[in-house]
Parts: sequence; structure tokens; C-alpha cells
Amino acid sequence: MTRATELRPLSVGLDAVVGALKGGDVGTVKGVFGSWEAAVGEVIALHAKPVKFDKGTLLVEVDQPGWATQLRFLESEIRERLAQVGGAQVLRLSIRVAGAEQSGRSRR
Repeated sequence: MTRATELRPLSVGLDAVVGALKGGDVGTVKGVFGSWEAAVGEVIALHAKPVKFDKGTLLVEVDQPGWATQLRFLESEIRERLAQVGGAQVLRLSIRVAGAEQSGRSRR
């Protein structure tokens, strides 16, 4: 057990903070969030953004329902690209339309 006054690598602290905020270690979060545009392309990135990564599930928020449909269709390809480009192991995408919670339209 380490005392609070003992020095620890910064990565240990960052993993704890990032894990609490986004779910996952720094490398995984960096791979998902830092590689999003490279993995999905500029056009999709303009309309869809990763919001949270928790236990292998990536929550993605889109600006219109049509983009939700498109991302569901491309899910396996997106997961594969995130693994190739960012080294992130995403098991599943959960997609929501921005503002859908208020109107009751949230899906999956």
C-alpha cells in the first residue's frame, strides 16, 4: 500500500482520473477519442462524436436521426477502424441523437 506522500508515476493518476470520467485507461481513451476523426472520416466526425467509453461500449452522439442509422449500419467497420487507427478495442456502439432524451426518442 502506498502512502499519499509517496511519488507515483503520472500515468497511474491519469488512468484513475480518465477511468472515472470516461471509463477505461488513458491509452484506450486516447485511442477512441483521439483517433475518432481518423477512424470515421471528416464527414461523419462533423455529425457524430464519441461521448463516453465504458466496459467496451462506446456511446456516440449524433446530430440527426439519419446519422444514427448510418452509424448503426457501419458499426462493425467503425469498431475495426478504431482498433486499427487507435488501438482501441470497442465491443459495441451505443448511439443516441442529441436532444433525444428530452423528446423520448433515445434508442439503443
